Amino acid sequence: MTEAFEDVADVVRRFDAEDYLLDFGTASALYLAAALRRPLLLEGEPGVGKTTAAKALATVLGAPLIRLQCYEGLTANEALYDWNYQRQLLTIRLAESRGDGLTEDDLFTEEFLLERPILHCVRYRGPTPPVLLIDEIDRADDEFEALLLEFLGEASVTVPELGTFTAEQHPVVVLTSNRSRDLHDALRRRCLYHWIDYPEPARAAAIVRRTVPVAASPLIEHATRFVGRARELDLDKPPGIAETIDWVSALAALGVADLVRDDAIQSLSALAKTPDDRTIVQDAFTDYAHGLATG
Repeated sequence: MTEAFEDVADVVRRFDAEDYLLDFGTASALYLAAALRRPLLLEGEPGVGKTTAAKALATVLGAPLIRLQCYEGLTANEALYDWNYQRQLLTIRLAESRGDGLTEDDLFTEEFLLERPILHCVRYRGPTPPVLLIDEIDRADDEFEALLLEFLGEASVTVPELGTFTAEQHPVVVLTSNRSRDLHDALRRRCLYHWIDYPEPARAAAIVRRTVPVAASPLIEHATRFVGRARELDLDKPPGIAETIDWVSALAALGVADLVRDDAIQSLSALAKTPDDRTIVQDAFTDYAHGLATG
């Protein structure tokens, strides 16, 4: 198995080239996931960059990204594999019209198998193993986790009618969770684990500067500092780095160079996502902007 990265510093350098600034802890987790071919569970508050990290990993490795977006009610037919029932029905009708006999084995063959993201990942035969992103696993039902255990532990999927398919090259698997519910121990045991925290102010400013280069430096510095303070408020949905980027982008689009301008308050809809949060953030922002203007 070819090493994906030379070391952790190489992970940081190559992500940096893709304008993704990694902290050492996240870089170490990604390095181990790629080196050991072990699934990596990334947890953290919404908007800290978990999904983006997996996407950037695929880009850095030059690997295809296969994404499974989880949601309540997700089933094996949507995540692992399914059968082409329409084609099976047409085959049955055609056989009946010809007077041919069909058995169940005739209908459950490779010809009728539909690959969903996980089986597609296992059967992928390209030169570079894919990166599989199982996004927001905590949104799926508890029962869905049991469907993943064989794949996470052995990089294989069993189709009862056809047998077990095992990946020729273990994919790099990244699961993300916002911790809206607790995940089962059986799933956690099969994964490496890393918690992505909110970036410290200096790194947050550097990330925003990379993402919104048109924004003025004072705007970025003051905006990231305010977002850090806003997270300490009693908010339903504390803003992450994604919301910070959206907010600074909105401010730049309005032509705001610093937060002391009166029209800066119009942009808070990019930062606060509920009516109650909007009221709390607006009051805090008014005080913050006043402090900048008088300080």
